[in-house]
Amino acid sequence: MNRRPTLLAALALTATAALTLSACGGGDEGSAKDKDSDKIAGADTGSEKSAPPSESAPVTEGRPKIELPPDLSYTFDWSKTGDKEKDAILADSEQSIKAVHLAMANQDALDAAYLYYHEGEAAAGAEKFIQAYVKEEARVTGAYRYYKASVNVSDDNSGSLVYCEDQGKAYDMFLKDEKVNKTPVTKNSYVLYNTRLQKNDKGVWVVTKLLSQRGSDRCQPSA
Repeated sequence: MNRRPTLLAALALTATAALTLSACGGGDEGSAKDKDSDKIAGADTGSEKSAPPSESAPVTEGRPKIELPPDLSYTFDWSKTGDKEKDAILADSEQSIKAVHLAMANQDALDAAYLYYHEGEAAAGAEKFIQAYVKEEARVTGAYRYYKASVNVSDDNSGSLVYCEDQGKAYDMFLKDEKVNKTPVTKNSYVLYNTRLQKNDKGVWVVTKLLSQRGSDRCQPSA
């Protein structure tokens, strides 16, 4: 996982090749190792403005309810495309991101919500990542922003989503004393993600693979 944590960075790296879902921006410690995460090729920029969460969150019956701690907030700066399947990928991806953070808050590496939105390699990677936080009795806190989304759909019910994550205001929090490990914002606070998704028999776009590149030039803020 590409996260900002310092204490947990080494543990999180065990899952990087399979999944890098949530985390915190790039601090000074652990940054060199984080740069070794999987590189992403050929991601075109997409539209950027965010639909309100109430409009983008899936409401299909049977989906897990995701209620996160109030100290976590999310901004999805990507607008609807007008294409039904592409918009479904964006909406389900928002839920999949939050579901991993929920598992960390619940301290459950087999939490039902993230397993609902992940399968195969991505599910295995998420489990390892979450387990690292469970072992350290920690979770993430703060504000996340997602932007520069590029989404594609194939005829075989598969799709892809490339996007950036701003971890500059997100941190690790240790649950025993609620101590927040705040680290400075650096180039590595901005991460490029490339997800592969498959539409399952429930009509849900589940993540099957996720790669990342920390410090990507594409994701850096404008001067």
